[in-house]
Amino acid sequence: MGWRKNIERRTHMTTSTLGIIGTGPVGAGVARRAVDAGLDVVLSNSRGPESLTGLITALGRNARAATPAEVARTTDVILAAVPFAAHERLSRAELDGKIVLDPMNYVVTDEWRRPELDRDELTSSELVQRHLAGSRVVKVFHSIGSPQINQLHRAGGAADRTAIPLHGDDPAAKKEVAGLLDVLGFDAVDLGPLAQSWRTEPGTPLYATPYVPPAPAGLTPAEWVEWVQAAPGVPLSAARVEELAAATVRGPAGFRW
Repeated sequence: MGWRKNIERRTHMTTSTLGIIGTGPVGAGVARRAVDAGLDVVLSNSRGPESLTGLITALGRNARAATPAEVARTTDVILAAVPFAAHERLSRAELDGKIVLDPMNYVVTDEWRRPELDRDELTSSELVQRHLAGSRVVKVFHSIGSPQINQLHRAGGAADRTAIPLHGDDPAAKKEVAGLLDVLGFDAVDLGPLAQSWRTEPGTPLYATPYVPPAPAGLTPAEWVEWVQAAPGVPLSAARVEELAAATVRGPAGFRW
């Protein structure tokens, strides 16, 4: 299929600090797993450090609040956990040279949509990379819910260790992110460049559903999202990630309410 398969688990992570911009469910969930795994975490949001007092207290002494600019100055690997519709607000200058983790998904609404994505001309992560031209974008954490991230982590070599897919155009950046996933308790599966990230976007077999039990029938999209956020995690192997990715057929882009 042209992609590199399961990245060797013993990859090297060169940083012990994770920066996070955005403290919704994804940002806060990854922060919790990172702190529990022994990393330092620097968090920021659009409301300012003072709004993060409760979250920082809950996370403990390995977490601290900052502004987005300070996160960019003090960390080299940054999770941009903001809505995709707000990705152009991320500072190009501040994130220049950084590895930017992209967990964003295209959500189609009556008020906001991107015609180039609707026409399958490119992926949402390619748009993020286009905006952050000086950064090295890696698509990750977009296809698994934060509750499952905090339930499914396992020690290296565990028989039921869960795998998480990633996409990116920079091999060194992908290796760094694979190392981060290993520290967090997951295997990484490299599914190719950002142009291939449609294989793990909403509506595909790898988006959320393989990490949870079968959902009840008849749920609306909003009810399904709520159900996934409360569902128990189901382990997913690297081999199964590869199988599902290989069988995926490109359909309409985005999550549709």
